[in-house]
Amino acid sequence: MTTDQQSPMPAAQDDFPSLLAWLTKSRQESPVVPDAFPGLWNVFRYADVSRVLSDTATYSSDMSAVIPSHPDTGWIAKGNVVGMDPPMHGRLRSLVSRAFTPRLVAGLEPRITELASALLDEVCDRSRFDLVEAVTHPLPVFVIAELLGIPLADRPLFEKWGLAFISANGGGESALPSEENIASFVRTATEMRAYMLEQIAMRRAVPGDDLISQLVTARTEDGQLEDDEIVGFVGTLLLAGHITTTAVLGSTVLCLDENPGALAEVRRDRSLVPAAVEEAVRLRPAFSRLVRMTTRESEVGGVTIPAGQVLTLWTVAANRDPERFDDPDAFDLHRDQGRHLGFGQGVHFCMGAPLARLEGRIVLNLLLDRFSELTVAKEDDAVAYHHPKNVVGPRRLLVDVTRA
Repeated sequence: MTTDQQSPMPAAQDDFPSLLAWLTKSRQESPVVPDAFPGLWNVFRYADVSRVLSDTATYSSDMSAVIPSHPDTGWIAKGNVVGMDPPMHGRLRSLVSRAFTPRLVAGLEPRITELASALLDEVCDRSRFDLVEAVTHPLPVFVIAELLGIPLADRPLFEKWGLAFISANGGGESALPSEENIASFVRTATEMRAYMLEQIAMRRAVPGDDLISQLVTARTEDGQLEDDEIVGFVGTLLLAGHITTTAVLGSTVLCLDENPGALAEVRRDRSLVPAAVEEAVRLRPAFSRLVRMTTRESEVGGVTIPAGQVLTLWTVAANRDPERFDDPDAFDLHRDQGRHLGFGQGVHFCMGAPLARLEGRIVLNLLLDRFSELTVAKEDDAVAYHHPKNVVGPRRLLVDVTRA
């Protein structure tokens, strides 16, 4: 394959089926190909995406060289473990991991159940409601605020900041934020940093048992976290944790609605709930693509890539690769073929994956408990999606329900 090939994007920019059709065709015909944007390359196959994600020396997560900078948003990079390479990544992740432990996440189950139940109580008398508006958007924000020890009255701030983070994260044709994206986020960034620095100061004076206190007091042989590292991590948690969980919850319901036999099976056997959530993540990973930059000339899928190039890794295509998964487009509750890439891989495997899985399991069980019938409304506007090349998941999801 020659390197002057380009990979045209599908005409319907907001159409997930059209995007999937383009990804499938590209994976079959041009698995590694230059993008229409100079300096960018698209990678589609599971084996290639997996290998790039595993090689942090050759493929860097640090996009600072190609992301526009602004003095009022620089703090984000200091705590952004997603965009950081070893050894700095290891230092920050080690400190954060001491606070953001599996035990801490598991201990949230009763409270998450309580929060989700309260949200469902608000719509329990309706036969139709928007599941995103009612549950899947507010719940992750409330859980993150609860985790951080943020007062109840300030939760609307976190909802507003979460939406601003989504808007500032790029999307559209480019996998990276533009100067306009960054400029539009400056006011939010300034507001959030001031608020979080105040919260950090309060925890330094009187530590509690919340995540901010744990981050403030975390210590290793490399020292402790700086204030802006904590603020940056919270920003990353708000973006990745919010988007990922909202998308997982909505996509699970969509997948089960498209596969009524699977839904009936899950109703009969609740031990299949985790498998339903996992298959939804495989088929519809929250982030359809990840990015890496080449630190030196390398070869991916038989194609030579120069140093300083950005690779767009299409996880949604890799997770549907028939060379990796049997019948890859099928929603299979009994699939047992190893790890998909919906939560990433290697040192950058999503730290929030246990939390997203836990919230998905809790919400799906509650929906099945409360409603004997749960279907996506049939109207044309019942479901509205985020830009599919940015976030895979609904931003509106009208469901028709019958109380159990």
